[in-house]
Amino acid sequence: MAIQTVNPATEEIVKTFNEMSIEEVESIIEKSHETFLSWRKKSFSERSELMHKAASILREKKNEFGKIMTLEMGKPISQAEAEAEKCAWVCDYYADNAESILKEEFIQTDASESYVRFDPLGVVLAVMPWNFPFWQVFRFAAPALMAGNVGILKHASNVPMCAEAIENIFLEAGFPEGAFKNLVISSKPVKDIIDNPLVKAATLTGSENAGRNVAERSGKNLKKTVMELGGSDPFIILPDADLEKASSVAVTARMINNGQSCIAAKRFIITEAVYDEFLELFLSKMQAVKMGDPMNPETELGPLARKDLMLELDEQVKQSVEAGAEILTGGKPVDGKGYFYPPTVLVNIGKGSPAYEQELFGPVASVIKAKDEADAIRIANDTDFGLGASLWTNNIQHAKELAKEIESGSVFINGLVKSDPRLPFGGIKISGYGRELSHYGIKEFVNIKTVWIA
Repeated sequence: MAIQTVNPATEEIVKTFNEMSIEEVESIIEKSHETFLSWRKKSFSERSELMHKAASILREKKNEFGKIMTLEMGKPISQAEAEAEKCAWVCDYYADNAESILKEEFIQTDASESYVRFDPLGVVLAVMPWNFPFWQVFRFAAPALMAGNVGILKHASNVPMCAEAIENIFLEAGFPEGAFKNLVISSKPVKDIIDNPLVKAATLTGSENAGRNVAERSGKNLKKTVMELGGSDPFIILPDADLEKASSVAVTARMINNGQSCIAAKRFIITEAVYDEFLELFLSKMQAVKMGDPMNPETELGPLARKDLMLELDEQVKQSVEAGAEILTGGKPVDGKGYFYPPTVLVNIGKGSPAYEQELFGPVASVIKAKDEADAIRIANDTDFGLGASLWTNNIQHAKELAKEIESGSVFINGLVKSDPRLPFGGIKISGYGRELSHYGIKEFVNIKTVWIA
């Protein structure tokens, strides 16, 4: 794939970038390693000051950054600006908390003194996706840099302007040259970068296939990895749920980011007792979603990020219909310019169909009827994915018990699944391993070192 910006709303090629040579990449890695040797010695207060500056830049220029995101991958402008603000939040969170999280932990043993310290690893490679082109990067970069590491970024090839803007944010904030570098490359050189002995670890957010490739190469080099991969999150409605609220949140949970979110609700599992009532509410609200120009602040649903993604989603819908699913609304690409796919609701979904088994990365909701609560939990777990889950009931104590039974990295009760700098984020099964965010995330890329004194 060429490294270029293509406006998904108009199909216009906006800008094309020249790919870096292997020699250029190696030079950047060497420079980043040199920067690490001095950056790791900076005090937390020095790092914190710069990270707060990065947060300020993100807030001051959120309109500018929002337009870049919307131009490159089509998310509604209001959501793009909110993404820039969320990036500022994660920068401030780690600027304020990294020192206390990573302070030495003293443990009583037979030694005169023994403690655990957390030392940075060095150059960390981040392979990041296009769907949240700022947030995915900053949720890695903020903790990694505050821990004393340096980062090199291989961003998705359809968001090169976002990648360029992120590097410039860190430079403008005063981070040293080499602390965070953008690599303008395709996927092919990634294996050689992982092989480079100066690169100590890797993190990837993306598809299962990409995750397997990076994890395999890193494993051969015995290098630490964190993987945040796809999801097919269940949105479970029990008989005593607030259906009006649940149906409204369900639409947001499916439509957010044009339906292109790993933690978007994708399988709506409704207990039989309230199935018809919920479906009526959900369908009417899905049909009311405003689709159009993503630069218009009133737009709720923009285009998919690329033509191939739109065609892949459409093929999954067609195959699901061939397997017995029924389309209640939407169900095919919109005629005309742009990669627009309308809000779509599928019912009568059987096991084995793409709508049941696969991740549908776009504004398509799979509505599945469950006999009862136990059947709903069974269906929720009947997947290879395990990223997030949303559970709706007015019995909170019972919901806490059911949360133990749901196989996922997070369970949100009476709310949509979302990431928060204060909480760990990640999945199980083929949704990945390791955690980002909170105190767990910053410790993924440090040497947890025991010091023992006789």
